[in-house]
Amino acid sequence: MVLTIIVFVTGCTKKEAAKPEPEKEAAAKCTKPQKKEFKMYEMSQMAALMEQMYVDNQRLKERISNGDTIGAFPKHILNIHTSALTDEDDNDAFFKEQAAKFIKAQQLIYSDSANAKQHFNDAVSSCVQCHEGKCEGPIPRIKKLYIK
Repeated sequence: MVLTIIVFVTGCTKKEAAKPEPEKEAAAKCTKPQKKEFKMYEMSQMAALMEQMYVDNQRLKERISNGDTIGAFPKHILNIHTSALTDEDDNDAFFKEQAAKFIKAQQLIYSDSANAKQHFNDAVSSCVQCHEGKCEGPIPRIKKLYIK
Protein backbone atom coordinates (compact mmCIF):
# COMPACT_ATOMS: atom_id res chain seq x y z
CA MET A 1 0.00 0.00 0.00
CA VAL A 2 2.80 2.40 0.90
CA LEU A 3 4.48 1.52 -2.38
CA THR A 4 1.30 2.40 -4.30
CA ILE A 5 1.13 5.82 -2.65
CA ILE A 6 4.79 6.54 -3.47
CA VAL A 7 4.28 5.58 -7.12
CA PHE A 8 1.14 7.72 -7.29
CA VAL A 9 2.86 10.77 -5.74
CA THR A 10 5.96 10.52 -7.93
CA GLY A 11 3.85 10.09 -11.04
CA CYS A 12 1.81 13.16 -10.23
CA THR A 13 4.79 15.38 -9.55
CA LYS A 14 6.39 14.49 -12.89
CA LYS A 15 3.23 15.37 -14.78
CA GLU A 16 2.96 18.72 -13.05
CA ALA A 17 6.58 19.58 -13.82
CA ALA A 18 6.02 18.79 -17.49
CA LYS A 19 3.18 21.33 -17.83
CA PRO A 20 4.37 24.57 -19.49
CA GLU A 21 3.71 27.78 -17.65
CA PRO A 22 0.71 29.64 -19.12
CA GLU A 23 2.69 32.89 -19.54
CA LYS A 24 5.46 31.22 -21.56
CA GLU A 25 2.92 29.29 -23.65
CA ALA A 26 1.03 32.50 -24.51
CA ALA A 27 4.28 34.31 -25.35
CA ALA A 28 5.34 31.48 -27.66
CA LYS A 29 2.03 31.69 -29.54
CA CYS A 30 2.29 35.46 -29.96
CA THR A 31 5.75 35.61 -31.48
CA LYS A 32 5.64 35.96 -35.25
CA PRO A 33 7.89 33.71 -37.27
CA GLN A 34 10.64 35.58 -39.04
CA LYS A 35 10.00 36.02 -42.73
CA LYS A 36 12.55 34.49 -45.06
CA GLU A 37 13.51 36.64 -47.98
CA PHE A 38 12.36 35.05 -51.24
CA LYS A 39 14.77 35.40 -54.13
CA MET A 40 13.70 34.55 -57.63
CA TYR A 41 16.30 32.46 -59.51
CA GLU A 42 17.68 34.27 -62.51
CA MET A 43 19.45 32.31 -65.21
CA SER A 44 22.78 33.55 -66.41
CA GLN A 45 23.02 34.47 -70.07
CA MET A 46 24.90 31.24 -70.69
CA ALA A 47 22.31 29.11 -68.90
CA ALA A 48 19.55 30.73 -70.96
CA LEU A 49 21.54 30.23 -74.17
CA MET A 50 22.14 26.57 -73.33
CA GLU A 51 18.43 26.07 -72.68
CA GLN A 52 17.70 27.62 -76.09
CA MET A 53 20.34 25.45 -77.77
CA TYR A 54 18.83 22.38 -76.13
CA VAL A 55 15.39 23.21 -77.55
CA ASP A 56 16.94 23.99 -80.95
CA ASN A 57 18.72 20.64 -80.95
CA GLN A 58 15.58 18.74 -79.95
CA ARG A 59 13.88 20.19 -83.02
CA LEU A 60 16.94 19.55 -85.18
CA LYS A 61 17.10 15.93 -84.00
CA GLU A 62 13.49 15.46 -85.05
CA ARG A 63 14.10 17.01 -88.49
CA ILE A 64 17.20 14.87 -89.09
CA SER A 65 15.42 11.71 -87.88
CA ASN A 66 12.45 12.40 -90.17
CA GLY A 67 14.65 13.24 -93.17
CA ASP A 68 13.27 16.79 -93.30
CA THR A 69 15.21 19.82 -94.49
CA ILE A 70 17.56 21.11 -91.84
CA GLY A 71 17.34 24.84 -92.45
CA ALA A 72 19.93 27.48 -91.65
CA PHE A 73 22.55 27.54 -88.91
CA PRO A 74 21.13 29.44 -85.91
CA LYS A 75 23.46 32.42 -85.43
CA HIS A 76 22.62 32.81 -81.73
CA ILE A 77 24.81 29.77 -81.06
CA LEU A 78 27.81 32.04 -81.69
CA ASN A 79 26.83 33.91 -78.50
CA ILE A 80 28.44 31.05 -76.58
CA HIS A 81 31.67 33.09 -76.69
CA THR A 82 30.16 36.27 -75.23
CA SER A 83 27.36 35.17 -72.90
CA ALA A 84 27.96 35.68 -69.18
CA LEU A 85 28.39 32.41 -67.31
CA THR A 86 26.92 31.69 -63.90
CA ASP A 87 30.50 31.48 -62.59
CA GLU A 88 32.80 33.64 -64.72
CA ASP A 89 35.80 31.58 -63.56
CA ASP A 90 34.46 28.79 -65.79
CA ASN A 91 35.17 30.90 -68.88
CA ASP A 92 38.68 29.48 -69.18
CA ALA A 93 40.76 27.91 -71.96
CA PHE A 94 39.01 24.54 -71.56
CA PHE A 95 35.58 26.12 -71.99
CA LYS A 96 36.69 28.18 -75.00
CA GLU A 97 38.17 25.10 -76.68
CA GLN A 98 35.03 23.05 -76.06
CA ALA A 99 32.79 25.89 -77.27
CA ALA A 100 34.80 26.10 -80.52
CA LYS A 101 34.43 22.32 -81.04
CA PHE A 102 30.70 22.57 -80.43
CA ILE A 103 30.25 25.42 -82.92
CA LYS A 104 32.29 23.59 -85.57
CA ALA A 105 30.21 20.43 -85.11
CA GLN A 106 26.96 22.44 -85.28
CA GLN A 107 28.07 24.24 -88.45
CA LEU A 108 28.95 20.92 -90.10
CA ILE A 109 25.37 19.73 -89.59
CA TYR A 110 24.15 22.56 -91.80
CA SER A 111 26.99 22.58 -94.35
CA ASP A 112 27.20 18.79 -94.81
CA SER A 113 23.60 17.68 -94.47
CA ALA A 114 24.37 14.29 -96.06
CA ASN A 115 26.20 13.41 -92.82
CA ALA A 116 23.95 15.44 -90.54
CA LYS A 117 23.30 12.57 -88.14
CA GLN A 118 27.02 12.00 -87.49
CA HIS A 119 27.73 15.73 -87.13
CA PHE A 120 24.73 16.10 -84.80
CA ASN A 121 25.94 13.29 -82.55
CA ASP A 122 29.44 14.83 -82.60
CA ALA A 123 27.92 18.13 -81.43
CA VAL A 124 26.08 16.33 -78.62
CA SER A 125 29.34 14.59 -77.65
CA SER A 126 31.11 17.95 -77.47
CA CYS A 127 28.43 19.14 -75.04
CA VAL A 128 28.91 16.05 -72.89
CA GLN A 129 32.71 16.41 -72.90
CA CYS A 130 32.50 20.04 -71.82
CA HIS A 131 30.00 19.27 -69.06
CA GLU A 132 32.16 16.42 -67.80
CA GLY A 133 34.80 19.03 -67.06
CA LYS A 134 32.58 21.87 -65.82
CA CYS A 135 29.05 21.09 -64.71
CA GLU A 136 27.96 17.47 -64.77
CA GLY A 137 24.32 18.07 -63.82
CA PRO A 138 22.78 18.28 -67.30
CA ILE A 139 24.69 15.34 -68.83
CA PRO A 140 21.82 12.80 -68.57
CA ARG A 141 19.49 15.29 -70.26
CA ILE A 142 22.05 16.10 -72.99
CA LYS A 143 22.59 12.40 -73.74
CA LYS A 144 18.91 12.08 -74.62
CA LEU A 145 19.65 14.19 -77.71
CA TYR A 146 21.75 11.50 -79.39
CA ILE A 147 20.25 10.12 -82.59
CA LYS A 148 20.37 6.33 -82.53
